[in-house]
Amino acid sequence: MPAPSSERFDPWARRRARRLLVQAFYQWQVSHADTAEIERQFREAPAFARVDATFFGEVLRGVRREQPHLDALIEPLLDRKLTELDQVELALLRMGTYELTARVDVPFKVVIDECVALAKTFGGEESHKYVNGVLDKIARRVRAREVAANG
Repeated sequence: MPAPSSERFDPWARRRARRLLVQAFYQWQVSHADTAEIERQFREAPAFARVDATFFGEVLRGVRREQPHLDALIEPLLDRKLTELDQVELALLRMGTYELTARVDVPFKVVIDECVALAKTFGGEESHKYVNGVLDKIARRVRAREVAANG
């Protein structure tokens, strides 16, 4: 788990970081570009000034590093092959699964709600339902105590 930051937590900056992360993951998945280069491009954009930069970098690098493990958690819960997923859905499922497994400082409901909201913005018509269902199952597996206590 990442060390607590001395910066004041800003949920809106975190939300903006997630919004950019979906776009960064989409770019990475489609272009297979180096994530360090993608991160550099996003950090240079004017919109980046208002995001939680620490969170953005940690999640981007974490998903890239843990991708095989994340995909192994996701794939058994799908109704199709991972390669057949919409790229936005895949980006959101990887990001959400990473947060559920590596960022236990973020409540599971927040992770799911944020990913569902992003699916409504960037995904297809029913993406948000699919993302919600898969991430809910992952949360029940990797955060069983938290889900049971707060479910």
